[in-house]
Parts: sequence; C-alpha cells; structure tokens
Amino acid sequence: MSDSVAGGRWPHRQPDQRSCGAACLVVATMLTDASYDARLRADPGLWPAEVQRTHREVTGLRDAGRVGVPWPRLLGTPPWAVGRRLGRRPGGRWRTRLVRHGGGPGTFDSLLVLAGLGVPLPLYVGSRLLPRHVVLVVGADGEHLLVWDPARGATMRVTREAFETGRLPFGRWRTPWFVVTPRRLAG
Repeated sequence: MSDSVAGGRWPHRQPDQRSCGAACLVVATMLTDASYDARLRADPGLWPAEVQRTHREVTGLRDAGRVGVPWPRLLGTPPWAVGRRLGRRPGGRWRTRLVRHGGGPGTFDSLLVLAGLGVPLPLYVGSRLLPRHVVLVVGADGEHLLVWDPARGATMRVTREAFETGRLPFGRWRTPWFVVTPRRLAG
C-alpha cells in the first residue's frame, strides 16, 4: 500500500457504527491484493461503498453460498464470517481464537510473529462483558502490535501489557476478546 496503514497514514474510517468488521476485511484485502488496493485508492468514493457491500455480505443470512450462524446484530460482524471471508484467499482456512484475559502464554508472541510476516489479523475488542468492535492488526514494531482502528482511521501501538491486562487504546473498548488467525500459521 502506498499510504501505509502500518505507518498510521490510512485516512479512511468505517462509514457507519456497524461496519468496523467489514472495514477491517476491506483493509486486510487491500494489504494482500495489490490490484484491489490500487482500484480502491484510484477512486476514494469506492471505499464506503465497498465497506457497505462487504458488510451486507458477511452479516447476511448467506455469505459465499453458506448459511450464516445466528449472531446478535448489536454485536456487529460474526468472527466466523470474518474467518470464512479471509479463508477465500490463498492460504487456506482461518479460525477464531479466544484471547480474553490475554489468551494464555504465548498468545501475544504468536500475534507478533504473524503480524511481522505481514498477516493482517482481525481482533475483536470490547468491554469486560461483551465484544463490541473489530480492529485490525496490520504489523509489528519491535515488541508492539500495530493495530488499525476503523473508528478513528488511525493505527495505534499496542503493548504486551495493554493486551494482557485488558487496557487497549480503543476508547471504551479496552478488552481483547477474539482474534481471527490462519489455521496453518496459528500458534
């Protein structure tokens, strides 16, 4: 990407209150598909339309010809729909991992490794009670994760301590809940 999401210069934000998961899917695709990236960057007006189209597809009753599992609309995009969408690209199937309470030993290190390899990772964050927002791990900077927040249109640094103690820098959504990772590379 010419204007690096990892460098914090990606100017777009999610177009509405419910499309954070779809916005993360669009950016994940842009990071891994140069022609898709070029097409969306050529016409900035395509961004909101593409996010809305993706949102309708992944939250509908059917996505990619498969029946969707029920998920409360107020919680936004289902993590398995995100995994299924990412699995349509080369690299195979993706899975949803619970990372509540830090996810256990080695979780943060696994995310650093995957992010360092250039694998974009959707991360569900929320309150202590519910997952409410999706952000996208877009890279690693030493011992920090670089995480794009579609609500702000900005990339934030996330420390191990913030991740493991549930003090993430995403406004009121401070607790990590799920991360969607490739099965083959996931730890």
